[in-house]
Amino acid sequence: MRLTFFDLDNTLLDGDSDYEWGRFLVDEAVVDGSTFARANDTFKAQYEAGALDIHAYQRFVLQPLIEEPAARMAALRERFVAERIEPIVARHAASAVDFHRQRGDLIAIITATNRFITEPIADLLGIEHLIATDPEIVGGVYTGAIAGTPSYREGKITRARHFLAALPAEPEHVTFYSDSHNDLPLMRWADRAVAVDPDPKLAAVAREAGWPVISLRGDAMPSIA
Repeated sequence: MRLTFFDLDNTLLDGDSDYEWGRFLVDEAVVDGSTFARANDTFKAQYEAGALDIHAYQRFVLQPLIEEPAARMAALRERFVAERIEPIVARHAASAVDFHRQRGDLIAIITATNRFITEPIADLLGIEHLIATDPEIVGGVYTGAIAGTPSYREGKITRARHFLAALPAEPEHVTFYSDSHNDLPLMRWADRAVAVDPDPKLAAVAREAGWPVISLRGDAMPSIA
């Protein structure tokens, strides 16, 4: 058995679902526009610099789930996926996933973005297995904290190992596709790493390491064999 992990944001998507969710909440007047938008931009810049405090960010991004009725947030999420996510699925994302599915690989998304946002996106992409940052829920209510290990940086290795341990047999080979230098720990851990529309730091490391560098956004489907 072979296992293929895909990062989600800026890999299978031509954009960041976490960031776009924040913009969507601003546009829908669920949160204070100027204050929330500034904080959203600040956290995005911290992530790109590799300096994000994932716990502080999750407290920020989960706050609307604490304050707003669950039914309202579920309805907003459904609209968000249809209006903001479907249009930014990378052009060749489905083909890349289908390549590995036809080859018989077990496929999973592994993402730092929280499960509330990413579960319906995984469904949209037709990917059954999702490893995401899990929000803590106590008594049916979001607390703003993270349950367990966040699926971020070195935490992705921990979560990947837990996922592998639950499988009936250990995979013979693990491939990981990602765009971000924040995923370098898991990329170095995997048997094969593929840089997808990489940020500058990851692009430089990929060239030095001899990893494939591809785009899932361009006109032509890249070679991913």
